[in-house]
Amino acid sequence: MTESVLNIEGYMCPLPLAHNERIVLAHGSGGRMSFDLISKLFLPAFDNPILRLGDDAGLVTIRGEGDTTLARLAISTDSHVVSPLFFPGGDIGRLAICGTVNDISMLGARALYLTAGFVLEEGLDMETLQKVVASMQSAAEEAQIRIIAGDTKVVQKSKADGLYINTTGIGLIPDGIDISGSRARPGDDIILSGTIGDHGIAVLAARGELKFETDLSSDVAPLNGLVAAMLGAGREIHVLRDPTRGGLATSLNEIALQSKVGILINEEAIPVRPAVQAACEMLGFDPLYVANEGKLVAIVEQGSAEETLARMKDHPLGKEAAIIGKVTENRQLHVSLRTAYGTTRMVDMLSGEMLPRIC
Repeated sequence: MTESVLNIEGYMCPLPLAHNERIVLAHGSGGRMSFDLISKLFLPAFDNPILRLGDDAGLVTIRGEGDTTLARLAISTDSHVVSPLFFPGGDIGRLAICGTVNDISMLGARALYLTAGFVLEEGLDMETLQKVVASMQSAAEEAQIRIIAGDTKVVQKSKADGLYINTTGIGLIPDGIDISGSRARPGDDIILSGTIGDHGIAVLAARGELKFETDLSSDVAPLNGLVAAMLGAGREIHVLRDPTRGGLATSLNEIALQSKVGILINEEAIPVRPAVQAACEMLGFDPLYVANEGKLVAIVEQGSAEETLARMKDHPLGKEAAIIGKVTENRQLHVSLRTAYGTTRMVDMLSGEMLPRIC
């Protein structure tokens, strides 16, 4: 079958109403409305060169006398409001540690320290809090990172849905590492570390919102070990991104905009577990937009993909890694998907809110 390109201009469904007067759930989706909220409200207010890069973490350069570089730090903060607090494969505590470790790791940083802030709801069982804290400590040991400071607040009953956690992470970027969402170049290969959608569907199942039983577990995991193994292949990694809220599709669109390139991915190359595919088909979801918490996308220099892929497959968190596409020259700065039928369609950022309170 010869390849054809679907001309969807003028036929796309309109975006949801703008909701410019009040915050709605979709503003926290990680998709188009989150992007607009950040770019139109927060960035103009707090604008500076570090924020303007738009990466998962801010890169801070510490300078000494004579403007010499003493250290480059990756710093990121994240708030966690997942519901329910416990789900197959993880809980809010493990999620808080891994989520922040992964954000600083996406700049190639070695994770060093975390802070943890807790908002506790009056009436929360002490046993529940103890389990969450124990899970956080276990995840921190797994990621080889120390929790060095924190804060605790308590609010009235029904004001916090049990427990919210904020974490801030600091990591050290080794010399010679230059990774950013703005560094993708035409011809680069795109590698995905494993199956997509596991976390989102596992959390949804834990809410009792699926009409069938599944043994699917969240993929929540610290990715710093996998990143370290990948960096051992050389300095050819241009971009790293963990596709959390908004899923793989939204992350790739963010990269395309940052780097001012196009991206073409191959539907048949993207690994999806049968249980995730079945749940998505039943619920009308697209796995490309379902959240992940233990996967990463790597964009690597042309010619280095096979070596990087081999190193990923040698790591427990990269055994199902696959090359899924290429960076292209495209002035429209969008992501395209070559389907199993040989056609090509555009893949936009997530519009609206598909799965609220997922992380």
